[in-house]
Amino acid sequence: MKYCMITFRSVTPAQGSEGLLRRAGIGCTLHRTPRWMEQQGCGYSLRLKQEDVVGAVRLLRANDMPFRKVYCKGEDGKLEELFL
Repeated sequence: MKYCMITFRSVTPAQGSEGLLRRAGIGCTLHRTPRWMEQQGCGYSLRLKQEDVVGAVRLLRANDMPFRKVYCKGEDGKLEELFL
């Protein structure tokens, strides 16, 4: 399954975003961000299906939820930053 990760600086906005997305019917799971992403100031992330990411980002922005970046799994299997 192809997936994306939305990153956050800390756990509080990540948890709030997780609740918002779930109430909207968008499945996601909260994770500690992989170490290579932490170097960019991202401590927590939400993992969700690739087909849900555009709607999720729209919803987060509409509700002023402060996320950092969005990464999606590319053709080579590596996570690449997605600019929305």
